[in-house]
Amino acid sequence: MQGFPPNPEKRVMLPDSNFFSFPNLRWSVCHMRELLPTASIERAVAGYSPLTYSLVEGIDEVAFTPMHAKTAMSWQESLAENYTDGLLILHQGHIVYESYRGCLDAHTKHAAMSMTKSVTGLIAEILIAQGKLDEFAIVKDIVPELTRSAFGDATVRQVMDMTTSLAYSENYADPKADIWQYSAAANPLPKPLDYTGPVGYFEYLQTVKKAGVHGDAFGYKTVNTDALGWILSRVTGKKFNVLVSELLWQPLGMEMSADITVDGLGIPFAGGGLSATLRDLGRLGLAIANDGTVNGVQVIPKRAIDSIRLGGSKAAFAKAGYKTMPNGSYRSMWWHFHNEHGAFAARGVHGQTIYIDPTAKMIIVRFASHPVASNSVIDPTSLPAYEAIARFLMNRE
Repeated sequence: MQGFPPNPEKRVMLPDSNFFSFPNLRWSVCHMRELLPTASIERAVAGYSPLTYSLVEGIDEVAFTPMHAKTAMSWQESLAENYTDGLLILHQGHIVYESYRGCLDAHTKHAAMSMTKSVTGLIAEILIAQGKLDEFAIVKDIVPELTRSAFGDATVRQVMDMTTSLAYSENYADPKADIWQYSAAANPLPKPLDYTGPVGYFEYLQTVKKAGVHGDAFGYKTVNTDALGWILSRVTGKKFNVLVSELLWQPLGMEMSADITVDGLGIPFAGGGLSATLRDLGRLGLAIANDGTVNGVQVIPKRAIDSIRLGGSKAAFAKAGYKTMPNGSYRSMWWHFHNEHGAFAARGVHGQTIYIDPTAKMIIVRFASHPVASNSVIDPTSLPAYEAIARFLMNRE
């Protein structure tokens, strides 16, 4: 997409271009507003909370051995290996490392992908802590439109932890998977003349069928998050982007407003539509690591943070078969590794992460545009790298 205008063979456009295919992805992750309609997540007009710097030398040279490998790799080598667009490390409240590559710079918003889910889960925990949402309520009692769907007899907590049992496939490699029907419903562009399916996220959610017993097993399905987004809007009477602005972006003192993609009806994509700057997601990670405080002020209820930190059911998670997270769990749309440092993370396809290590007092935020969507391809390099950086920083204390 270079030039004025770009050469025809280099254009990334809708509807005649797959903008999430590689290498188009390396450009599109930084240009979502040019490809899809978005709603704004407004920051506070009065200003933002500055981050402080205490840069540390030697991080690029930190070595680690990837999973199932015999040869060591340096931190700097891992950035290229994982198609990193930007990476931020905070330690003891200060930025100790910051790097930008590809399409990204300090003021560019990057697609957060499914890290959006963790924001949605956090909003739910905040509303629970405020007494505005009952985690044990039955979904149909909050959103009657979902009564006949798979979500109708699930609890809010089962939706939050993705232990609902849904007849729904999210295998991106399968062109017939349900995720593509969901995408067709959500597509904000005019539908083909012969299209007869649901229109928008909420209409599609009403068609999802139940597959088994809720609460038995973890199953990663984006539709859970959009069902939760509907629940949050229904109990508050506010659109999802407004909730994120009022409960997170403004009180956390974000430097820039964020964007979130919307469907043809203007409904925000709570399951994956967020675009934000690297530093602002660093602010989010820092607030969570600090038990919800910013500059000594409690801006997120500590109860909400404590609930996320509990982690979820390891037994339910194990049934999903995540080989790179054998001891993992999932709670409130946050991933828990249950390693010796108690690390947990927001994660998104193609390599997005906010990795929080409470023991090392370290937060790593990464934006990436890896050719493969699944984190199972990226984890063997990334997870050992994060643990190596944590050890390196702790040894300097």
